[in-house]
Amino acid sequence: MGALLMVISAALTPFAYAPYRLYWLMPILLAVMLIVAFWHERYRLRLVYLWAWVTYFVQCYWINTALHDVSGLPLPISIPLTALLPMYLALYPTLTIWLCEKIRLPDSGKLLLVFPAVWTLTEFVRERAFTGFGWGALGYTQIAESPLAGYAPVSGIALVTWATALIGAAIAGLILCKPIWQKSLHVAVSMLIVAIGVNLSQHHWTERDGTQASVALLQGNIPQTLKWEPEAFAHTIQVYYELLTQAEADIVIMPETAIPLMRQDLPEGLLTQFVNTAHRQNAALAIGIPEYTHTGRQYLNSIINFSSFDPEKPDQALPTYSKNHLVPFGEFKPQGTQWLYQMMNMPLADFSAGGKNQAPLALANQKIAFNICYEDSFGDELIASAQQASLLSNVSNMAWYGTSHAMDLQLQQSQARALELGRYMVRATNTGLTAVVDPKGHIVSLAPRDTQQILTTTIHGYQGETPYMRLGGTWPLAILLSVWLLILFIYSQFRPNPQSY
Repeated sequence: MGALLMVISAALTPFAYAPYRLYWLMPILLAVMLIVAFWHERYRLRLVYLWAWVTYFVQCYWINTALHDVSGLPLPISIPLTALLPMYLALYPTLTIWLCEKIRLPDSGKLLLVFPAVWTLTEFVRERAFTGFGWGALGYTQIAESPLAGYAPVSGIALVTWATALIGAAIAGLILCKPIWQKSLHVAVSMLIVAIGVNLSQHHWTERDGTQASVALLQGNIPQTLKWEPEAFAHTIQVYYELLTQAEADIVIMPETAIPLMRQDLPEGLLTQFVNTAHRQNAALAIGIPEYTHTGRQYLNSIINFSSFDPEKPDQALPTYSKNHLVPFGEFKPQGTQWLYQMMNMPLADFSAGGKNQAPLALANQKIAFNICYEDSFGDELIASAQQASLLSNVSNMAWYGTSHAMDLQLQQSQARALELGRYMVRATNTGLTAVVDPKGHIVSLAPRDTQQILTTTIHGYQGETPYMRLGGTWPLAILLSVWLLILFIYSQFRPNPQSY
């Protein structure tokens, strides 16, 4: 029965995330996991691992879409590979419960004081170990409709995760703890955490800088199976050129690798045609284009600012942002995996990193801090550029994941970044979800997915820093929680062993 409850509750976790956004569901499902785990002490770690593996498998099924449907990997290989990542991710919740057992405190103390802190720290490590994987963090379920979203500008998505885990633990305590005063304590803590979140949500940490600009985001809807085919190149260029001629805005942004050929290999005059059209429309233009490094041996995933482009010097150096946090297996090949790529249709799978702390790009009257696709998962890495910027922008190509919910989950991450950094976030994507998010993390404009679209809106430039930005990221919270747990551990060693759950 315990295993069945674990599987059912884990299978329901996707409904807490986008596109369903039932944020209230996640603390309940987390409470179910805790209750079952502490009712089955002998099999506790196995049951938690089962819950976590199912949770991450149902949340990451879109990996199989990329491996099988798009890259052509046979199902007998793609499905086990899809299951492999959840097998690794499931170690972190299991480690959380194991570490909780090492701090000997009464039931209420362990639930409220220990579990949320340990869970937050293990997720902190997960987002950094082996290049990091932040998808599925508890805090994202609360973005941006939940009152707990108000914690994001204070110390990032990690603090939202802590608050979510705390409420989940408090709900579990209503069942696990027997004394009425302990049950009342758990209810009071939950109400306090929600009340603080509501108050924080109403606070404005940043302010308008007095500028505004119209922004046009182009969505070409080029299928991934055609995107890199030479015979489809002319069609892709025609699609984006026609969209550009229809765009009426101060700033026009095309998505990641909108032009699917190295900048240095493009036909002569092609970029000049795009730039001249933008100039006639008084628009500043940024295009996602891969390009060779100066050595010509490696390549970068870049977004290039063509505002100062000189047709007489097509090879000139232009203001550029190049993706720095690359996707393992997708954008670089971990050692020993080359054999996989011989079985897949995955071009440009060996990018080079663009470097840390790249400056924002100046388009029209805005300084735009760009990030590319997967980088939107790592808020700490965006702070340095955002501190110099008035606007945030993510450019992506989510066509790899077909009709799955991967693009919905990525949009939710963009909402978290807008909240953390207190600025508008504009998203230009190939197939979706092209959107505009306000500094409170709310979606103010959204283009239909899997269609050709021009999403145009007016944004305000913002200035100032959230507490999260002033702290420099999540490290201060991680250090604080680590010290807190160390104090609890030392204290618990001088107490008699309390009765277990």
